[in-house]
Amino acid sequence: MKVLVCASYLHAWNSIRPEAEIFIEMVRQGHEVTVMTQGESEHVTKLQENGVKVIDCYPKRKICLQTIKRIRQELTEGSYDICYAFNSKTIPNAAFACIGFPVKLVVYRGTTGGLYRHDPSAYLTQLHPRVDAIVCVSEAVRKDVVKRVWKNPQNVVTIYKGHELHWYDVAPTDRASLGLGEEDIVAMCAAHVRPSKGISVLLKATHEIESKNFHLVLAGHGFEPHFQEMKDSPMADRIHYIGHRKDVPSLMAMADIQVQPSISGEGLPRTIIEAMANGTASVVTTTGGSPELVEDGCTGYIVPTNDASAFASAINKMAADKQICRDMGEAAKVRLQKEFSSKVTVKKHLELFNRIMNS
Repeated sequence: MKVLVCASYLHAWNSIRPEAEIFIEMVRQGHEVTVMTQGESEHVTKLQENGVKVIDCYPKRKICLQTIKRIRQELTEGSYDICYAFNSKTIPNAAFACIGFPVKLVVYRGTTGGLYRHDPSAYLTQLHPRVDAIVCVSEAVRKDVVKRVWKNPQNVVTIYKGHELHWYDVAPTDRASLGLGEEDIVAMCAAHVRPSKGISVLLKATHEIESKNFHLVLAGHGFEPHFQEMKDSPMADRIHYIGHRKDVPSLMAMADIQVQPSISGEGLPRTIIEAMANGTASVVTTTGGSPELVEDGCTGYIVPTNDASAFASAINKMAADKQICRDMGEAAKVRLQKEFSSKVTVKKHLELFNRIMNS
């Protein structure tokens, strides 16, 4: 089949790889894939080397006439079976461009919340009447979306973005570079902070941590509003804010525990996946797709959302013995390899594409 993809690839390869590998694998299987994205993306060459045709075209706004015209030109010349759009800029432009063509329009949804029938802007994206199917990154997202759509709820499906262990095969960050020792129990929290990330819950939980050699490392943007909470923690001298980092997989490989205290809005968090790939167990909350990644009591712990005491209790169980962390981390690695393979992702996409083409 022929697939036209409209997406943004101006991100780190680690973050876009699970998506890009879908289309690289489709080409390997004999399908034709064209990607419309920013021509200045450093990943264009990678796509082209793997047989993916790349067109330098990305919308400047939600309704970009130049982009719509270019997509329509490609649909006319290419006789595509599927048009697949991924974000709030590409979906509206693809939807309007597909009007009048027999191509099936598939769109992506990566977060829970924020999609409402009473919101006019929703009808430019996932609720646009031209949309034929919606791929959701997790079951939590699918359940949220299926309550909003007006038609074809059977075409709102969960397909996990697949991963392979060797993508994350990196050396752990040197603990000494962060002032940490091998005997320390280290928890890693990586986030682009906003209220939904629940950082205040995590810092409140630090008031109930029992282990005196437990350290919390915070990496990412937006932690500034929480600096006073860090200072007020009884373990303030063991909270290490290291700012934005490009080596998050290496940091996850260094850590004993990955913590994600989110209170809303998660799809299928990449930080948990990076931790799993590096054999690091997690403590997460019940929001979004996190519980679909973590097997409670086996690969980590799932605790109620917005419950600092429960979060601290889970950390205390793991911090009591490094062997618990190691065993859970190894189980997490096996789970990722078995349940979230990129080959399964491609298979499920092709099954969806074939089904909607034949419906």
